[in-house]
Amino acid sequence: MVWHRGEDLFLRALEGVVRGLPESWALGIGARLGWVAGRIFRIRWSVVTANLRRAFPDREDAWIRRTAADFYSHLGREGVVLLRMGGMSLEEIRARSDVEGLEHVTGPLAEGRGVIVLAGHLGNWEFGGAALGVRGIPIDGVAKRQNNPAFNDRINRMRERAGMRVIERHQAHTRKLLRGLRSGRALALVADQNVLQGGAFVEFFGTRASTARGPELLAQHTGAAVVFSSSLRLPGVPSRYRVRIRPLSTDGEAGVLRPYLACLEEEIRGAPEQYLWAHKRWKTRPPDEVEPPPPDEMEPRAPNEMERGVPERDVLPTVPDEERPFNPDPRP
Repeated sequence: MVWHRGEDLFLRALEGVVRGLPESWALGIGARLGWVAGRIFRIRWSVVTANLRRAFPDREDAWIRRTAADFYSHLGREGVVLLRMGGMSLEEIRARSDVEGLEHVTGPLAEGRGVIVLAGHLGNWEFGGAALGVRGIPIDGVAKRQNNPAFNDRINRMRERAGMRVIERHQAHTRKLLRGLRSGRALALVADQNVLQGGAFVEFFGTRASTARGPELLAQHTGAAVVFSSSLRLPGVPSRYRVRIRPLSTDGEAGVLRPYLACLEEEIRGAPEQYLWAHKRWKTRPPDEVEPPPPDEMEPRAPNEMERGVPERDVLPTVPDEERPFNPDPRP
């Protein structure tokens, strides 16, 4: 399509610009553009502030507004990092990431067990995935196909170059995922977004949230180890990330999902501006519950086009939905 071709040409040009600029300049421009998108054009501003109010009900209005603005700056900054990643060598990706707890992945893999790597839309999950891949982890990632075919192919080539085998979600049949885990591979899932139908309702920031059951079912059927992985941006330039991996218990009534969301919540509380608040995480309500009214919006306005019943989707161009690839990153 002509529109897709124009989109791709624009992204190629933008990619060339941000790679050609000094990194500090490019990151600064990205952060400012993100801030303008939120504070001036107010793209999903009401969703972001409502989610922050629900997650942090005791925080004052000024903190909510400041954190929301910082979130948009973070989103713009990480968009620039994503555009620059395709030009980074594998050694550079490795040097820009500190990985803690890699043994929780390499240990089970050495025993022939599969590993389910659960991540969230926190920090830069794409860089976190690449950080695992360049350290030799044999990993599959379930990815949502992007609307622009050329951009979709480019982002998948970037993931594959870092060592991840991409499984597009429309091709992610259960049998294929089970086969990978049973053959001793890792499977990366970003499973923290709202599920419209058939999800398990698990507490997240004090409110039950509809969550994909897939990770728990896969763990039950394969006996795979399950770990939580986060990739938080560290202060300063050049861009660097702390990838932290923790094992999750698969025993007990809580299953995998509650420990997963508890770990994610803990990480978010430490860096709330790095979480993807633009997603309607609590949209689907359990049948036995009348939907709780959202927190009062500080600056009400008419919903924009993106907020009128649009299906759940990611904001960053490379970020898939509920079970998008985590893009991970055995050299410690």
